[in-house]
Amino acid sequence: MTAVHEGEARGDGDVEVEYVAVTPMPAAVPGPVLREDALNYTPNARSVSLARRRAERLVTEWGHGGHAESVALIVSELGANALLHGGVRERLFQVRLVLTEDILRIEVSDARGDRPLRPRSPGDSDTFGRGLIVVDHLAHRWGAAPRVVGKTVFAELALGAGPGEGRTAT
Repeated sequence: MTAVHEGEARGDGDVEVEYVAVTPMPAAVPGPVLREDALNYTPNARSVSLARRRAERLVTEWGHGGHAESVALIVSELGANALLHGGVRERLFQVRLVLTEDILRIEVSDARGDRPLRPRSPGDSDTFGRGLIVVDHLAHRWGAAPRVVGKTVFAELALGAGPGEGRTAT
């Protein structure tokens, strides 16, 4: 499992929320960094689309086009979360990609660290609440780490594996 689930799920109005302790972000990626890209974005919906397209293009240029769709989806979901839940007026969010021999890490940093990650169990008719479920399905491992200002949410894809394959329990 990529996220370590602790505690019990409890009803919170009509929405069931599962409180989790998310995998802490490792200080460094395993192995030497082959490629790296980071760009700050203004906090608006168009920026999420730009970040998604840029990440998809870079991953393809870096020779891992087979992972481009998963990277685009992860950037979309984490970017949208940064905008909706981590945004602070006038504060940028950052998307960072790091490629090593074995791992492709996607990081999205925002200015709010006061709101813990809470993957939800959305109802069939809910139109929101599935982003971290998508990330959990696609990523080999994911989690979050506090920063001096805000937090960074990361997702790692194991190169050579399909979505969700090669997961490690943490």
